[in-house]
Amino acid sequence: MKIRIQMIIEEDDGQLTPPTEIFTLERDTLQLETLGLCLEESRQLLFNLQEKLTEQQANVFVAQHQHCPGCQRTYSRKGWHHLRLHTLFGELTLTSPRFYACSCENTKRSSFSPLAQRLQERNTPELLYLQTKWAALMPYDVTSKLLEEILPIEVSPTSLRRHLKKTAERCEQELGDEQLCYIEGSPAEWDELPDTDGPMTVGLDGGYIHLRDEHNRKAGSVEVIVGKSIPCEAQAKCFGFVSGYDEKPRRRIFETLKSQGLQMNQSLLFLSDGGDTVRNLQFYLSPHSEHLLDWFHITMRLTVMQQMVKGLPEKLWENYTRTRLAEQLDQIKWLLWHGNLFRALPTITHLCDILDMLQEECPFPNIPKLLKAVSEFDSYITANRDFIPNYGDRYRYGEIISTAFVESTVNQVISKRFVKKQQMRWTKRGAHLLLQVRVKVLNNEWRTTFTRWYPHMQRSQEPERLALKVA
Repeated sequence: MKIRIQMIIEEDDGQLTPPTEIFTLERDTLQLETLGLCLEESRQLLFNLQEKLTEQQANVFVAQHQHCPGCQRTYSRKGWHHLRLHTLFGELTLTSPRFYACSCENTKRSSFSPLAQRLQERNTPELLYLQTKWAALMPYDVTSKLLEEILPIEVSPTSLRRHLKKTAERCEQELGDEQLCYIEGSPAEWDELPDTDGPMTVGLDGGYIHLRDEHNRKAGSVEVIVGKSIPCEAQAKCFGFVSGYDEKPRRRIFETLKSQGLQMNQSLLFLSDGGDTVRNLQFYLSPHSEHLLDWFHITMRLTVMQQMVKGLPEKLWENYTRTRLAEQLDQIKWLLWHGNLFRALPTITHLCDILDMLQEECPFPNIPKLLKAVSEFDSYITANRDFIPNYGDRYRYGEIISTAFVESTVNQVISKRFVKKQQMRWTKRGAHLLLQVRVKVLNNEWRTTFTRWYPHMQRSQEPERLALKVA
């Protein structure tokens, strides 16, 4: 059995073009492996269809623009050249004629090419969208092999990286300037705003990726700040940026919250680990904002110190025992859980003094390490004392006290693409640009971004007036 697939195009005036054969299939007996189209046949069919369709579109466009709009005379042809175009279904070569400008036109140009002026980019938006989306989710090499496997195209990992950076830079150019304060209006104006659905919770946390420097093989790591905002009704969104490289971190957070419907009369709760990098990011974004230190990071530090105490002998010095040290750490944890900084800070300082005395009297190697950990914990709590609430009351009323929901976001945004099994090293610029595309893909905003750049791209989802005739 032989199957011929032909294409017939209906023009705007209703005329039909002659049938054009684009593909031929041969089938013998029915087998499971010969049922329908195989992958290679579908790739060839899509390429042939794309080639004939774009050729027809180009011919129609050139025919419509080969006459002078002023005097209606046909332009004199100067010559032609080939126009290479990368599409989702293969690389095409279009014939682009060049015309002499008409004498009645008030222009400085002597010749022009209508097709080249219309197709200024050499990659179609659909191809760029698919390449950048998959490259943001998978390594460049894996994305290249996958695209070549299912589509009739050839794309190198270097091209994928270049296209992703170019689109990410376009997103960065659309981001507004950084400001010190984003609070707008007055309290009287805020009272006139419609009621909000409820408070919005924002969690901030950090992760580390391997840094690459051509001049330093031991470049170390760079911190990446990741956040997640959760409104009451709208969809949760994530954001991220490279610490020390991004010049607009507060603007980035504000735009994310604004896209979720943030109003100046809305309650905003920020939770963070209290690090120096994220401590001041949340300020001046909303007049009704509350800033809390994450309880998880407090208990994590206390747990490490409790494990250090277990490594000490029971009797340390005279009547002072290991059990007494553990009880003091438990007391500090209990005081911080209830937000009692009036007693917690002196207790931590007193513990530092005891460990300093034990360091001089007891020759145990774990005591200096424990003293260092408690001293750093004292500085940590002192620096974030204004952000420590009564965690017990919040927990009993069902209010959030931890950034556990951000931990999964850090794994989703950073670990799966930048670290873990990838074992790649990144420049700050490359990591930051990839991060911006990745969060838009995870937030389901990447398609919307492309349709804003290319308004007619949405029409590609509508059925075309194209008839396929099977003979």
